[in-house]
Amino acid sequence: MFSLHPQLEQDSVLLGRMALCQVRLSLDANYPWCLLVPERAAITEIHHLNERERHLLMDESCLLAEVMVSLFDPKKINVAALGNMVPQLHVHHIARFEQDAAWPGPVWGKVASKAYESDKLLRRREKLINALAGENFSAAT
Repeated sequence: MFSLHPQLEQDSVLLGRMALCQVRLSLDANYPWCLLVPERAAITEIHHLNERERHLLMDESCLLAEVMVSLFDPKKINVAALGNMVPQLHVHHIARFEQDAAWPGPVWGKVASKAYESDKLLRRREKLINALAGENFSAAT
């Protein structure tokens, strides 16, 4: 049975679900940063998914990346499945800008995580949920 790793639960908020994945917003306000977490038990690597699920993950990743590009107009979208700290499979989608604190390097360990102000978190959640709304996404209630 699927259960979300406690660190992912602590560091992000649920936006909704696609066919395979939870879509989550990272609580680090330094960057527009979303996560896809396949709702499959004991999966730590993309190659552990079956072929159909791997294709679905790619489709969901592309959809999320396209939405983030349309909303934030970044210089680059970084997409990564690292799992060094949290073994549960999750795929980061980070909108990057030449003026962000870590550009052009990776975001990990560059600057301390910055908490969202509550109104900005609500606005960012709404913006993403509205942009993702459709037949392939159901918003969290």
